[in-house]
Amino acid sequence: MARSTSFLDTLLSSPSTERYRVGLSVLFLLGVWLTVGSFSQGLPNSMLLMAAAVIGGYMAINIGANDVANNVGPAVGSGALSLGAAVVLAAIFEASGALIAGGDVVSTIKGGIIDPTTLEDPRAFVWLMTAALLAGALWLNLATWMGAPVSTTHSIVGGVLGAGIAAGGWAIADWNVMGKIVASWVISPVLGGVLAALFLYAIKRTVLYRQDLVSSARTFVPWLVAIMAWAFATYLMVKGVKKIVKVDMIEATGIGFAVAAVVFFVMRTVVSRRAATMENSAAGVNSLFTWPLIFAAALLSFAHGANDVANAIGPLAAINDAIQAGGGVVTSARIPLWVMLVGAIGLAVGLMLFGPRLIKTVGSEITELDKTRAFCIALSAALTVIVASQLGLPVSSTHIAIGGVFGVGFLREYLKSNYATQLHKIIEHHDPAEQERLKPFLDDFRNASVEEMEYLLKQAKKKKQQVPLSKSERKRLKKIYKEEMVKRSHLFRIAAAWIITVPASALMAAFLFFALRGLMV
Repeated sequence: MARSTSFLDTLLSSPSTERYRVGLSVLFLLGVWLTVGSFSQGLPNSMLLMAAAVIGGYMAINIGANDVANNVGPAVGSGALSLGAAVVLAAIFEASGALIAGGDVVSTIKGGIIDPTTLEDPRAFVWLMTAALLAGALWLNLATWMGAPVSTTHSIVGGVLGAGIAAGGWAIADWNVMGKIVASWVISPVLGGVLAALFLYAIKRTVLYRQDLVSSARTFVPWLVAIMAWAFATYLMVKGVKKIVKVDMIEATGIGFAVAAVVFFVMRTVVSRRAATMENSAAGVNSLFTWPLIFAAALLSFAHGANDVANAIGPLAAINDAIQAGGGVVTSARIPLWVMLVGAIGLAVGLMLFGPRLIKTVGSEITELDKTRAFCIALSAALTVIVASQLGLPVSSTHIAIGGVFGVGFLREYLKSNYATQLHKIIEHHDPAEQERLKPFLDDFRNASVEEMEYLLKQAKKKKQQVPLSKSERKRLKKIYKEEMVKRSHLFRIAAAWIITVPASALMAAFLFFALRGLMV
């Protein structure tokens, strides 16, 4: 089993297979072109509909490649899922969410950022939506190539904004809505990061920093997993299946509590049984979060497929309706089965062929994740969406998840730095002549984890152990303490990509709109 999984992981991510993956994506888009062409013969602008369908499929591929990494990346990075298993799981649940809960009607102007009824030429609407869709897809493709997870919603919003301004001038845009979107660049990652860090700190204080980790886990882990069950059940009611079953927040919360109660009693039984053989260490506690992480990855993928498939098929559905009706503005459009299939299959294709690159970025390249940290990130993602939706705050699920990853990483840096400061206060007043005698202690401390550092520090205080260091040794020790647990290069690259997503896709969309208008007039 391990050998086949390793082979699948290599197949999905090896540079040597990239040309085959590109070829398979081209075959998918060719299939979309031929399929739409077979039933659109005789329609006015049938070639434009075929081209729009291919662009919609291309957008769906890029959403799958870029956005889905946030749902499964932490589970992969922590070892709860292998890369191959995560890709298969997410592809199934993304497509299922799109097909089952994607809805029958979709808003074609994401977030109401422009008023297309002010367009003087009704044909301009089709060109506008086509340009927006292609620009959003191109930007996502570029961001994926750069290894930057960005918001697919912001990508299509920028496309619609840029093409809309090109078609109808600056007055067509609702700048109040755009102001809220800009605010979400800060709100989303900060909320996600703060909540993830708070949960991780709570787990450390209640479980990981205790002498008897098994007993602490038996007490607290069932409650932690129950909170996650409540959050995800409520999240699915509010976001994931809102187009199938409409419930208000109170009803969704009640359903969440019912699910949480069941999960609590199940987890209490599971942890009690595991306690007899569980290792009294952080690794033992980590093992308890494996299945919760797998369920979290599946449910996040389902909710994402249900919600974000609209970024690919919304403009396509609008173009289809406008062409079927002979032109005109479409503010909400019905979704034919073929349009939904383009979106659902495209999401799965993009994830399987190109998703592993960003899954690795989110899961292991920003900061080191174990199952406890990944659990906190997944929990913060669900809770942040719930809180933000009730407060009317515009948030991005991508920004929330990445903010959570940075949040746990910076907490780890703070804790390690804090322990270092305590040690310096102890060692600064001792004679350097005792260095040789204390060298084993320093070596142990240098190689210790954050939790082990605290333990060694307590032992040093308890036994009145002296830790004298020379100036050069203090400098070397400080370098160890200042080790980056969050890769700053990733932080700056991702933040820059977030900031320029809307303007970059807007500029591309405006250029593409003028190009399309020149070709079609």
